[in-house]
Amino acid sequence: MNTSVATAAGDDFRQPLHGRVPGNKGIWVGICCEFVEFLVLFAVYFVARAHFPQAFEQGAERLSRPAGTLITVVMVSSSFCIACSVATMRAGRRRSSILWLLAGLVLALAYPATKLAEIQWNLAHGINGQAGIFFSVYYYLTFNHMVHAFWGMLGILWVLARHLTGAYSQHDHDGLEALACYWHATDLIWLVIFSFFYVLV
Repeated sequence: MNTSVATAAGDDFRQPLHGRVPGNKGIWVGICCEFVEFLVLFAVYFVARAHFPQAFEQGAERLSRPAGTLITVVMVSSSFCIACSVATMRAGRRRSSILWLLAGLVLALAYPATKLAEIQWNLAHGINGQAGIFFSVYYYLTFNHMVHAFWGMLGILWVLARHLTGAYSQHDHDGLEALACYWHATDLIWLVIFSFFYVLV
């Protein structure tokens, strides 16, 4: 192939990836709203922690760090799979993209399963929303995150269904990118929650 033709083809392939925001404007409005919501909740966390430092220190010691760590691994792994789904779709490998998205869904579903097991463990050890200010803030923040993650899982199912019907192509997959952006944002928020409750003792 002529070098100039090959270069032009390469430029055409790369052009959509530069100078634009991935996904669509709607999803970024949603992500910004999500960040604002959790910034307010994190402000509540710091105010409560400043007023009840001992309660937060003792409360963190009672949480199951293995459960928190497993949720973190699941969330990060799911985000990785969805990022791979976008990357393979950009490369024109539709089948691989679908498989990566399916893997991301399976890992995402492991999050609520792990969280349910953690809550059962908490309740068995007397850790409920009335066990103190630390646990009230903990449950409120983690349940809010679970709601956003649930929306993300519904999004994965919707995008997967459209992907299977051939709705996306190498040069037209904004819906897949929008999903990835939202899921990465939800993942990022969990990393902050994990740090605040399970690590910063």
